Amino acid sequence: MAPYPPAVGDRAAVRPARRFRVPATLGLSASAELDAAGVHGPALRASYRRCRELNAGHGRTYFLATRLLRPAQRPAVHALYAFARLADEIVDDLGDRRPWPQRAAELAALTAALRSGLGGGPCTHPVLPALLDTSRRYAISVQHFWDFLAAMRMDAVGSPTHVTEYADWAQLMRYVHGSAAVIGLQVLPVLGTVVPGDQAEAPAAALGVAFQLTNFLRDVGEDLDRGRVYLPADQLAAFGVDKALLEHCRATGAGDARVRAALAHLVAHTRALYRRAEPGIAMLAPESRACVRTAFGLYGHILTLIEDAEFDVLTRRVVIPRRRRLAVAAPALLRSAAAALPSGVRSPSPARAG
Repeated sequence: MAPYPPAVGDRAAVRPARRFRVPATLGLSASAELDAAGVHGPALRASYRRCRELNAGHGRTYFLATRLLRPAQRPAVHALYAFARLADEIVDDLGDRRPWPQRAAELAALTAALRSGLGGGPCTHPVLPALLDTSRRYAISVQHFWDFLAAMRMDAVGSPTHVTEYADWAQLMRYVHGSAAVIGLQVLPVLGTVVPGDQAEAPAAALGVAFQLTNFLRDVGEDLDRGRVYLPADQLAAFGVDKALLEHCRATGAGDARVRAALAHLVAHTRALYRRAEPGIAMLAPESRACVRTAFGLYGHILTLIEDAEFDVLTRRVVIPRRRRLAVAAPALLRSAAAALPSGVRSPSPARAG
């Protein structure tokens, strides 16, 4: 597994070893990225712009990593992220006070619009045209979208498949396949590979699962506020922990050694998933590796922050400071620039900014 970034207090973490010129492609405008990707037509470009705005506004770590991709790749990744964010917000937004039937209807409408668009029907949704275009450009399996939406319905109160607790790893992994593994599989054709695509699928799916489990561990408290526990009940029970104890700790702010032990065990399990996923980075196209390596390091470091907080995820939410994100991204930026040089046999010349 890749080493984790140094602590924020470590001077080496925030003082670059040498000055370097930031490649012009990193700060390209949305228009320049769309030009590089060959996206034409005002309506389609507006849809991609909206996707980019959603990524920039909600996925700070993810958006930073995306900036390390070639400009031509970024719009597709923004489209995939925006669709996932859109569906997730329908079922997860704590600030949405609408009755659940209204939110379920919105999720159903999104599903119907996607089905119609995939079938060639008209689509006026602000995000879906970009997703549909990305799906066609990269021949992404539509089953990945259906699996994802099925997982979202498991979060929707009133759905026949609604789940609030997971008995064991097998049950949780059925949910995580749709909510996370398929995200890795959707993005894989955009990133490109140096091996047959099917060989890279297992590591890509494993990385998506590792990211998701990291989010679950970070967000235990917030998920309890939604009435959910995304940790296997049998694993918690082995340490004497159940939902009631977690709710008690959340409500009172009290720590509990049993909870800390259970979370330490689950953090170790998640680190093992990162180790399983890491070989897949070398299977990617050279120009895509810096992006994924950065996301790998940043998300993996959340586990370190959880440990540093003595597993207190019930009264606080650990966050990677901006200085840390930039410190991790800097060396990856250099690798990304090197991969884009003309000598890189697999990297096309960078698009010229307009």
